[in-house]
Amino acid sequence: MSDTALPSVLFVCVHNAGRSQMAAAFLTHIAGDRVQVRSAGSAPAGSVNPAVVAAMAEVGIDVSAEVPKVLTVEAVQVSDVVITMGCGDTCPVFPGKRYLDWQLPDPAGQGVEAVRPIRDDIEQRIRELIEEMVPEGQA
Repeated sequence: MSDTALPSVLFVCVHNAGRSQMAAAFLTHIAGDRVQVRSAGSAPAGSVNPAVVAAMAEVGIDVSAEVPKVLTVEAVQVSDVVITMGCGDTCPVFPGKRYLDWQLPDPAGQGVEAVRPIRDDIEQRIRELIEEMVPEGQA
């Protein structure tokens, strides 16, 4: 199977330092190589939120080496599904793409205790997304 045959998902939030990083990490961790995963931010931070790194480490996923990336038109164009998390109108819209907007609290400036419920909510949404995107026989 070629890479182009894989479904692709782009997660977008403002800083690409919290919610979109957690979502991308969960999708990569759970779906493996069955889905292409990207994340980006409309105004990327300098680094991933340390509370997010700690909360993800608690569930065995290391995001400490991830770097926030700037949202590009190309990233949206090559993705089948674009999931926004608070970036509002800054996310470009193209015909033929599936857009989802996940209303999630922003973990910026929060401690790990506040990040855990956001992390758990994202994990549940990712599991539901995988069920939709990847046929039962491939799961």
